[in-house]
Amino acid sequence: MSIELKHVNYTYMAGTPFEHQALQDVSLTITEGSFTAIAGHTGSGKSTLVQHLNGLLHPSNGQVLVDGVDLEGHDKAGKKAAHAASQQVGMVFQYAETQLFEETIAEDIAFGPRNQGLTEAAVQERVREAMELTGLDYKMFKDRSPFQLSGGQMRRAAIAGILALHPRYLVLDEPTAGLDPSGRKALIRQIQALHKEWNLTILFVSHSMEDIAQLADSLILMNQGQLVRHDTPLKVFQQTELLASAGLHPPAVMCLMNRIRAAGLPVRTDILTAAEGVRNIREEIQRVK
Repeated sequence: MSIELKHVNYTYMAGTPFEHQALQDVSLTITEGSFTAIAGHTGSGKSTLVQHLNGLLHPSNGQVLVDGVDLEGHDKAGKKAAHAASQQVGMVFQYAETQLFEETIAEDIAFGPRNQGLTEAAVQERVREAMELTGLDYKMFKDRSPFQLSGGQMRRAAIAGILALHPRYLVLDEPTAGLDPSGRKALIRQIQALHKEWNLTILFVSHSMEDIAQLADSLILMNQGQLVRHDTPLKVFQQTELLASAGLHPPAVMCLMNRIRAAGLPVRTDILTAAEGVRNIREEIQRVK
């Protein structure tokens, strides 16, 4: 099972004076069970790319396959199969709290499963499950208005509404954008738990190299509509010139470890998180005493 893009191109407002090619010959495979980040400066094609993954946009040319099904759907049977395949890809947009619209959290989360034609008992089970998966206590929050929640809680409620649809793939566009530090940490913990406990394939767009270092096992780097590197985060972060050309920098801890090593303490420079960095610095200080 996978999502596969084959030579995808996409042009906004084709044939007009405002024509803009947002994607250029993008080919990639997202394997089931992976945790993939997509990074690049504003306008690099990140959001356009993810909107192809569940058929919100269709390529100007090229193919998008979800579990082997072409999302274009060229005939009646193909369109039916494409619709079913696209439902396996849940999309949570940037500032996802704007997707909330019902009077209570439970009703908002129930909207999607009801439209799937499930029984009311099954709908309520999906609501309870999705709330628990996103760290929202069912009894405490089910009857609350979404607009009485904190920003982080609203973001989790929006994610719960997508999880209630039981997608195989979850796409998150800048999931921590605009959250305060505590809300950001809580949401990151929940996303990690979803990946580990539910074996959910996750793709997320982020400008934060720290979030990518903490969460992802694979990183897609976009620049001017092109996929310029798809590798592990460490290998991409080590390509400092390539990152700079895309308007990005390695995580702060990697930059710090390089400076410490240049100053004479032989610390590792392949460290991605602050906790790892602190441990390694302490180890090297103890070793040279």
